[in-house]
Amino acid sequence: MSETAMTMAEATWPGELRPYQLSALDEVDRRWGRGDRRTWIVLPPGSGKTLVGLEAARRLGRRTVVLAPNTAIQGQWIRHWESFERPKGCDAGGDRSLGDAVNVLTYQSLAVFDPDAETDDEGRSPTPVSDRLHPNGRALIDALHDAGPLTLLLDECHHLLQVWGRLLAEILDELPDAHVIGLTGTPAGSLTGTERDLVDRLFASPITGASIPALVRDGYLAPFAELVYVVEPALTEHEYLAGQGTRFSTMCTDLLEPGFASTDFLPWLDARFVSRDTAEGGRLGWGTLATDDPELTDAVLRLHHEGLIARPDGARVYEQHRHPPRAQDWTRLIGDYAHHCLDPDTPQDKEARERIRAALPSVGYHLTRRGIRRGASPVDRVLARSSAKSLATVDILATERDAVGTRLRALVLCDHERATARTPATLRGVLADDAGSAWLQVARLAEDPRTRDLDPVLVTGRTVAAGAGTATALLDFARAEAPKADLSIRELDGLHVVEGSWSSRTWVGVVTRFLESGRSQVLVGTRALLGEGWDARGVNTVVDLTTATTPTAVVQSRGRALRLDPEWPEKVAHTWTVVCVSHEHPRGSADWDRFVRKHEGYLGVGADGAVMSGVAHVDPELSPYEPPTETAPLNTRMLERATDRDGTRDRWRLGTGYEDTLLPTLRVYERRERRAETTEAGVDVAVPGPPEVLVGERGIVPTPRRLPAGRDLLPTWVLGSLMAVCLVATAFTTWPIALALVFGTAAGVHWWRALGRTHREAARLRSLARRPVDTSRYACAVAEALCSADLSDTGARGVRVHVDTDGVYRFTLTDPASAELFAESLDEVLAPLIGDPRYLIPRHVLTTPTEGAGEDATMAVLHAVPSALARNKKGALAFERAWNRWVSLGEAVHTRNETGRALLAAHQGSAPLEVTTARRLVWD
Repeated sequence: MSETAMTMAEATWPGELRPYQLSALDEVDRRWGRGDRRTWIVLPPGSGKTLVGLEAARRLGRRTVVLAPNTAIQGQWIRHWESFERPKGCDAGGDRSLGDAVNVLTYQSLAVFDPDAETDDEGRSPTPVSDRLHPNGRALIDALHDAGPLTLLLDECHHLLQVWGRLLAEILDELPDAHVIGLTGTPAGSLTGTERDLVDRLFASPITGASIPALVRDGYLAPFAELVYVVEPALTEHEYLAGQGTRFSTMCTDLLEPGFASTDFLPWLDARFVSRDTAEGGRLGWGTLATDDPELTDAVLRLHHEGLIARPDGARVYEQHRHPPRAQDWTRLIGDYAHHCLDPDTPQDKEARERIRAALPSVGYHLTRRGIRRGASPVDRVLARSSAKSLATVDILATERDAVGTRLRALVLCDHERATARTPATLRGVLADDAGSAWLQVARLAEDPRTRDLDPVLVTGRTVAAGAGTATALLDFARAEAPKADLSIRELDGLHVVEGSWSSRTWVGVVTRFLESGRSQVLVGTRALLGEGWDARGVNTVVDLTTATTPTAVVQSRGRALRLDPEWPEKVAHTWTVVCVSHEHPRGSADWDRFVRKHEGYLGVGADGAVMSGVAHVDPELSPYEPPTETAPLNTRMLERATDRDGTRDRWRLGTGYEDTLLPTLRVYERRERRAETTEAGVDVAVPGPPEVLVGERGIVPTPRRLPAGRDLLPTWVLGSLMAVCLVATAFTTWPIALALVFGTAAGVHWWRALGRTHREAARLRSLARRPVDTSRYACAVAEALCSADLSDTGARGVRVHVDTDGVYRFTLTDPASAELFAESLDEVLAPLIGDPRYLIPRHVLTTPTEGAGEDATMAVLHAVPSALARNKKGALAFERAWNRWVSLGEAVHTRNETGRALLAAHQGSAPLEVTTARRLVWD
């Protein structure tokens, strides 16, 4: 064993490893034991990935090389290894010579490419990536070869999906003896197919640890709340957006008028998507169109929702379609119209194309001969960098300070420190050059009396700056922390820059300790430096001003506040997203769409304690398809929630059990008169059993049930009285006559009482039959049918019903393998009868009987049999049996025969229930 291996093996971690960390390390050991040399560990930010990586390397006992994304994280790795108990000489360093036991470098130190290397016209090189390295990069690779058997730790290894991954793939092929460990907080499920292929090549299958909610529930991460603050553009921005929006809106209005082109827009849409006649006389199925271009068909259905065109045959309208068409929908349809319908050589069509061409840049699109191409949108820039966002950040931090006082430790993340180029000419006078920058945000915080005493500090890879008083205090602190650095202060553009002989590798650590000491309560920086890997245990508030929406960026930025704080055991973290929305521009929801993408797949706790993905966990009234029309009530709720950290902590139900599974669920919003008014909101509710009475084509039918024992017997006192009458009667008449009298009387009394009970029971059953079917029973019918058809392992007993705080019912099947199919199938049963279902099933409803009619009249409301069960007769019959048990009597009708086709045509487009549905993912 080499000297390095011996000293590495002798090092020990002085603390105690957590159970999920030990589990990951045990799996790594098993892989090494079976001969694997590469592995990939996925653990949430703040869960101790660095410790797991170093402990795995220590157990291997080899010289270790760590590659990290930036200098801030590089310093943290070195400090973490220094916290191990180590023998003399078992040190960590950042030198390219790789002379230490643990050597921490940045990815940039490896991928230093020669800008003069030859490439083709598309930037590709026919030579291997490693052959295009700058001599410094080549020297580092040679050092890796010469360092002997290595353990290579790749921190935040999602960065390998960029050029470093292709380079490392070539390098690792030349290092067959190296053990490679990738570490990331980004879930493997968020990778594209190409990215997964590269990850598989580098690491094989991942070792996945517990999820963020599981670690919060167990007390290893801080409870947290996701909050949003929605602003409208400042006055000058608003005027600019209104003017730009008018151009596009006017064009769209003209587009709908007859005579716009040789073939008008709406008739063409009807021919293209409703009639769908091809040039060859054939007929394209809607399913084919939707598969080929889902964005286009979604736009068509939103136009249908607005009543501008008929519903295309075979199309189904889901939650995402029940909203007005947006600029993206119009441009998608206009592009298709211009490409397939407008003849550039016809004068009228040529003029129409020019009108379209002139209006599209106002929403960030350009018309070409092949259709519409998306370009840089000034609207997106205005919304992303609106000055209203920096003012909102002041409001947020002032509220947070009022709530927690000196405990506040906040991080504000921006896209850039300062603009590297001037604002485009079209936006001069609308946006300042530094709009949206970290520099401007610090200046705003430092000058506002509500946040000035928070001592905000700017820290990026190039600059450390603050207000005058804060900069002086920071200078004194930095001189004590880094005595060898020759530091001074220079005033620049309203801030005071601390500069001298130090680099970001040093100043990030110094400023972090300045924050943790409480001398500053707010750091403002860039996502590139502080958005991943950087850690400060005291951070309890993050304000996200970035435009990044990738799963990696979202998980990493939110992870900055999740670490436990030894100084505040009851810490609760807040992550704010500031969103700018304009209702005066067709593309005014662009920033909202970014907010929605940030929360797709990200789990947070909702107002009622449910842990779910999507914007619903921020506020139950938020829609992923359109921003709120009124922002003030939402912002008020968010600011009030920020003052209730104890409530957030309670909603996480720390220490309670969980399955750590993610289940699809269906949220069903019912009309208020259909809701059970006695049902408490925010709780699970009991699923009812099968109904006492069902309605069929001929009226109501009681379901088989047992009557209470003795129900049909005469009461004891009646029998005693009859016996007394019998004894008296025998004294005056012959006994046969007396006996007949007694039993005749008894029979009469019994018949009269039974008749009364029958009428009362019939009235009770009729009353029950007139009530709306409880939505839970539709869910039970679907679950039971799926189980009967061998598509699920659980039946109605697996249905869980929860009432959210906004009164919306949430239906989930507890079987993870079939939960998504259940939610989809229930959605189909409740949805309007649209498309081309293979089977229909009636739900019979009592109606007011006609004059003189002896029986109740009924009418049939048709529902679609879920497509998963309608594929064959066996599945349809399984659903029919479940339907007849839980909902209504009636037979499934096949729509491929004459009777079924006529029935479908007569009821096409009808809504069997007045409900609105939405599918979500909920953590259990």
